[in-house]
Amino acid sequence: MMKRIAFFILFIIPSLVFAQRTYSPTWESIDKRPIPEWFQNAKFGIFIHWGLYSVPAWSPRGTYAEWYEYWLKNKTLFGNGNFKGSEIYDYHVNTYGKDFKYSDFAPMFKAQDFDADAWTDLFEKAGAKYVVLTTKHHDGFALWPSKEASRDYGRPWNSMEVGAKRDLVGEYVESLRKTKIKVGCYFSCKEWSNTLFCDDSITKYVDNHFFPQLKDLISRYKPDLIWSDGPDKYDDNVWKTKDLLSWLYSSSEVKDSVVVNDRWAKFSDGKRHGDFCSHEYTDGNNLSEKPWEECRGMGFSFGYNQNEILSDYATSQALVLTLVNVVSKGGNLLLDVGPTANGKIPPIMEERLLQLGDWLKVNGEAIYNTRRWKYPSQWTEGKRDWKAKGKFYVGCNAILKQTVDPDSGYAAQEVFYTWKAPCLYAILPKISEEKVILKNLQSNSETQIEMLGFKGRIQWKQKKDNIEVVLPRFEVNNLPCLYAWTLRITNVSPK
Repeated sequence: MMKRIAFFILFIIPSLVFAQRTYSPTWESIDKRPIPEWFQNAKFGIFIHWGLYSVPAWSPRGTYAEWYEYWLKNKTLFGNGNFKGSEIYDYHVNTYGKDFKYSDFAPMFKAQDFDADAWTDLFEKAGAKYVVLTTKHHDGFALWPSKEASRDYGRPWNSMEVGAKRDLVGEYVESLRKTKIKVGCYFSCKEWSNTLFCDDSITKYVDNHFFPQLKDLISRYKPDLIWSDGPDKYDDNVWKTKDLLSWLYSSSEVKDSVVVNDRWAKFSDGKRHGDFCSHEYTDGNNLSEKPWEECRGMGFSFGYNQNEILSDYATSQALVLTLVNVVSKGGNLLLDVGPTANGKIPPIMEERLLQLGDWLKVNGEAIYNTRRWKYPSQWTEGKRDWKAKGKFYVGCNAILKQTVDPDSGYAAQEVFYTWKAPCLYAILPKISEEKVILKNLQSNSETQIEMLGFKGRIQWKQKKDNIEVVLPRFEVNNLPCLYAWTLRITNVSPK
């Protein structure tokens, strides 16, 4: 009887309290909502940018191919590089003709080779814990049978009515639900060509288009994560963000489990609201106390860009070290793939995901369910203000300059730390040296040190305020993994 009472107190009562909680439409109330723990435990997710822009799949290197419609209409361009602005317009006219409109891509977006189960199998092998699909990007084209999309554009403007003639979101969700991978839906606030999306009719847009369309998406697919984007200049009063999140957290079918990012409005109080902060193409060295996520493509575009060349893509080593760097700082990595219009994930992206998955099979316990340690990383001597070249976007390969290949005079992160009691994980980007000094650590009589994936003994000793580890002599054929190596240290404390 006492065990039953204890179980009721520990598990049943807290769940009832959480389930019965309601949130009023104020930031004071909304910001108190507990963040579902699955998100902070996940650490690695996959972003998918797929839509009409996947048909031309072209933009100058260093720019976003999914912005094709905007570049075309406005004859402007920004990104890493020097552009005259008319590159997309000129390419479009030369390739498709002056009278070919962006909307004419809709019948060409057939997704004829899309196999949701094949995607899911790849994502599982990659070690992803959640996936986020662009259900509707800034062009307003919906990948599910959205009546609001076709109604407000005055033409078939969703994947069920034109092009693929399929509920692509539905197939994606159904496949992921067969696994433990969490389902995410990207949803754009703004729509470049929606006539209601302007100052004169923004209220009508919010009430008659944005709200009902988003609620339809949630009701149909019950996502675990909603990734909002592109609110532009309008604040949370215009977007009625407090009303939306109050409903989402209090009354929706996903109220207890859903996680949302912070791109819902230009917040009038100057703060960032949502369950986590989303960063894009940064160096990943954020130290926010609030849960956060770094999103980026493997190249410089989220949507597939056939104009990118091999050197634009991150190496597998860079992707592993980017993941490690982000997780050591307490964040999640949301790594993007851009499928082709026919629904195939390009082989180079597939290869990179599989190589990440191979690394995670050995080192996953140092990534999943971990938290930031007192010292996220350990640096060598030198300057720490190295900056990647590029006007807007930090390339993924920049992490190599901060770890294994620093420029002269600059420091490198030689050890990354993650923490999951009772284990501290020290992740090494290099193992060429015979000894590794782990600084500011105190061992005790119960301390043990092992290398993940290696069955031999690891020799070590306490040396003043540091632990000195003697690494084994590895041959190419007996390395436990590639790209980075993890020491598991049990029962240790920071100095």
